[in-house]
Amino acid sequence: MTSPVDDAHLTETRVGSEELLHGHFLHAFRDTVRLPDGSQASREYVIHPGAVMVVAELPDGRLVLERQFRYPVQSVMIEFPAGKLDAGEASLACARRELLEETGYTAKQWARAGVLHPVISYSTEFIDIWFARELTAGQRQLDQGEFLDVFSATADEILQWCRNGGVTDAKTLTGALWLQNVRSGAWPLDWVTV
Repeated sequence: MTSPVDDAHLTETRVGSEELLHGHFLHAFRDTVRLPDGSQASREYVIHPGAVMVVAELPDGRLVLERQFRYPVQSVMIEFPAGKLDAGEASLACARRELLEETGYTAKQWARAGVLHPVISYSTEFIDIWFARELTAGQRQLDQGEFLDVFSATADEILQWCRNGGVTDAKTLTGALWLQNVRSGAWPLDWVTV
């Protein structure tokens, strides 16, 4: 579906802004907006620097995953490797850095699949989806205070976990959708060697 040429009947316009929080990682605002009908409303949202997620395939076809405790939901989650962009960092550079830091793997071939917006109702966050293959194992370089287990699973196992609630992380669910369509040939990727 393509977007209509004129979205004015849907667009909200900021008329005021109040900073709520400026933390180390997140920046929160409450804006006053003019709605399409002329009335006003408030919108609270979080500024996020953006991130990457990597669907990394081992030579045997298994995929690299992580188990990590996520404090806000008080649970250990199964996820594809991912991490936030540093200021001024290119998306591919971030994907390569995060894969190495979290899993110890480097990849010779990379393909950008697309982008997802995990929480459009209250955050500017976007996550670039990368696929990686021709992996070489190396030494992990976890950040201070970062604890996670790295393991591998088949595509079928991942899809089963998505179906039965073993995977509930939005980016990993989206990665599984991409994986399924890439593997079927429906969504081809343009691979580059780095």
